Amino acid sequence: VHQSKLDFFCKLGYGKQDICKVLENLGQEALEDDVLKELIRMGSKPQALESQAQPSPLKLIARGSCSASPGSKWLGEDESDSSDHLRPIVIDGSNVAMSHGNKEVFSCWGIQLAVDWFRERGHKYIKVFVPLWRKEPPRQDSPIADQHILEELERQSILVYTPSRKVKGKRVVCYDDRYIVKVAYEKDGVIVSNDHYRDLQNENPEWKWFIEQRLLMYSFVSNRFMPPDDPLGRHGPTLSNFLSKKPVLPEPKWQPCPYGKKCTYGNKCKFYHPERPHQAQLSVADELRAKIKVSLSLGKEEEQRNHSL
Repeated sequence: VHQSKLDFFCKLGYGKQDICKVLENLGQEALEDDVLKELIRMGSKPQALESQAQPSPLKLIARGSCSASPGSKWLGEDESDSSDHLRPIVIDGSNVAMSHGNKEVFSCWGIQLAVDWFRERGHKYIKVFVPLWRKEPPRQDSPIADQHILEELERQSILVYTPSRKVKGKRVVCYDDRYIVKVAYEKDGVIVSNDHYRDLQNENPEWKWFIEQRLLMYSFVSNRFMPPDDPLGRHGPTLSNFLSKKPVLPEPKWQPCPYGKKCTYGNKCKFYHPERPHQAQLSVADELRAKIKVSLSLGKEEEQRNHSL
């Protein structure tokens, strides 16, 4: 039990000394949620967050070299992700699997489809959270399809099991949604789920804003994972900007005027007129007034010249 808890919290990035210290204080039978709360209370942070908080020392690079040593980008998963322009992805495995299985079967293939979709986009940091009891053989009341996919994703360090155990024949399951939101919040990433996590929104105001702004919903259409093109609505960012750390503003596209040269709106026209790019877009009435002013001014100049002569 001690080794399993130690391995689990090491995967989350906490140091072994802090984990052992908490386990000594709380006891070996302490629940994982209590251990996590104690680690947070002690001020312990995952190693990835500590490395991001400390400013990296300046490095002198010889002339002619445009980058650092090639081996530096293979130092670790979290360091390579920090320089990437795509956000980390945290997938609610149970929600995705049950959605692909039509809420009747825990379909592990649905998780694989979601992971492959983000891999093809170039995301480096992808984590899937699934309860530990899903490793057990499927039962009639909880069928599982393609269970071997979970083993393969765990071997690739993509899938993380949230802890669970049996006490006097009853299964004690930790709240996996809290792990999902917490990891996504710490990594400043995106949560992939159709769940709204309303209980966690009421629990923490910072989590409330994060869930509202970083929750990516999805649909399965003919075994195809499809997130929406407008995750936050029609007036929100595009899917590409939603998944990027540095959103790119779209270039303005001018729609040509359907009336063309026959348009009489002038500068009040909201459309583009290619035939007058450098001319002031005046209305017809304003153009006539301007011509009259020019003719009147020319007439006054001629009268002054005649009087001077």
